[in-house]
Amino acid sequence: MKVAIILFNLGGPDSPEAVQPFLRNLFSDPAIISLPSFLRLPLARFISSRRTAKAQGIYARIGGSSPILGQTEAQARALEEALGPGHEWRGYVCMRYWHPMTEAVVRSVKRFAPDRIVLLPLYPQFSTTTTASSVKAWQEAAAAAKLGVPTQTVCCYPDEDGFIAASADLLKQGLAEAGDRPTRILFSAHGLPEKVIKAGDPYQAQVERTAKAIAERVGSLDWSVCYQSRVGPLKWIGPPTDDEIRRAGKDGKAVVLYPLAFVSEHSETLVELDMDYRTLANESGVPAYVRVPTVGTHPAFIAGLAARVHAILSEPQVAICHGAKTMPCSGSHRGCPLIAGAV
Repeated sequence: MKVAIILFNLGGPDSPEAVQPFLRNLFSDPAIISLPSFLRLPLARFISSRRTAKAQGIYARIGGSSPILGQTEAQARALEEALGPGHEWRGYVCMRYWHPMTEAVVRSVKRFAPDRIVLLPLYPQFSTTTTASSVKAWQEAAAAAKLGVPTQTVCCYPDEDGFIAASADLLKQGLAEAGDRPTRILFSAHGLPEKVIKAGDPYQAQVERTAKAIAERVGSLDWSVCYQSRVGPLKWIGPPTDDEIRRAGKDGKAVVLYPLAFVSEHSETLVELDMDYRTLANESGVPAYVRVPTVGTHPAFIAGLAARVHAILSEPQVAICHGAKTMPCSGSHRGCPLIAGAV
């Protein structure tokens, strides 16, 4: 059997010239700006033009482009190997806002002519702004291309054992680097506007679930969950990561920071966490600042992804599933496709 595994990620600009169209694609997504298209698209052009210079400056600090494509390709190849014999596996990287984008990947998959397709978002925690947006784009492009192949979706895996094992291993290495001094773990995730969560998005609850699972795996930690990357005038979920760094400084605690909602490195880890927040930690009197790397191709993480692919393929009647030990969403999480009854 031929199986195509579609690894979803946001993508990132591959050159300074790509920054503005990348931003325009991002802000054109109705999952990001929920306005009618006749308002959203002009607004996306305006916002992207206003933010281009600043964003180009951010990417210039890491060589002018995002490393996310190469890292996601490495994850796809590692996953193919981890899946083992039995089927012809082919992993495809599918980026939401920059190349390779959905329509092109659908065409490539159609040429492969698989018997089954598994959609595997590289977002461990489900959000309407990431997973749901990527899946919706895939479904629309697949329908337009008449890609009539049985397709299943792994919607989330906030406490999947391999993901948690990889995270705990990396966190322990970060704690060793911090030494014997009093230390606080900051589990930092990308923030969202509060209104998105209040509308039923399960992301925040799943982030907290991931943090709890990692903390329990490591044991005896002083830890908190916080959120980074705030933009715009809306109220965002918190506490903000920068505030938590300042609080650690006041408490005389070293900081070991783990970006638990990212599985690959990009500007928000390499610039915001490694550079900007390191400077803030020094200014705030934090005795030591250690940033734990993302899981990347950690063998336990890749093995966990392979386990989710095998699990969903073993139940061909299941259209969508999650990798959590128990249901990760509650009845109030109307953004969850299982809660909403969309499948």
